[in-house]
Amino acid sequence: MCPIDEQALTASHSLEYTYKRSLGPVLSRFFTALRDRQFLGIRRLDGSVMVPPKEYDPDTGQSLDEWVEVSDQGVVQSWAWVSHPRRQQPFDHPFAYALVQLDGSDTPFIHVVDAPGEESMKTGMRVKARWAEETTGVITDFVFIPA
Repeated sequence: MCPIDEQALTASHSLEYTYKRSLGPVLSRFFTALRDRQFLGIRRLDGSVMVPPKEYDPDTGQSLDEWVEVSDQGVVQSWAWVSHPRRQQPFDHPFAYALVQLDGSDTPFIHVVDAPGEESMKTGMRVKARWAEETTGVITDFVFIPA
């Protein structure tokens, strides 16, 4: 039992992820295409197209290498509104996270939609990419906006 007059020991700690992820050949090509304002997917063995691409088919484990350019427009499959963004989020104003399925792709992926208000967001709505003034090959090179 600890005497009442003793203080608990404390130490400051900062949780950080100081490493950088290696992208490999498939995601490197995907992000290079973003720099060039294009979206690339990869064709699976069943003929469907995945965006973002993966090196191996998630169902069969087979290596994939057939690249497909897809549209920078698509459909919102699902979404969640962020009324009070936090410091580390992409905007300092309300926005949506959405699952967007690009035209030409068979899989949705999550990204942000810079919509004027929650009332403008709907499942099934069309969105398009708004590209950054300068693109560098990162996921923040674009955001979606209502089409």
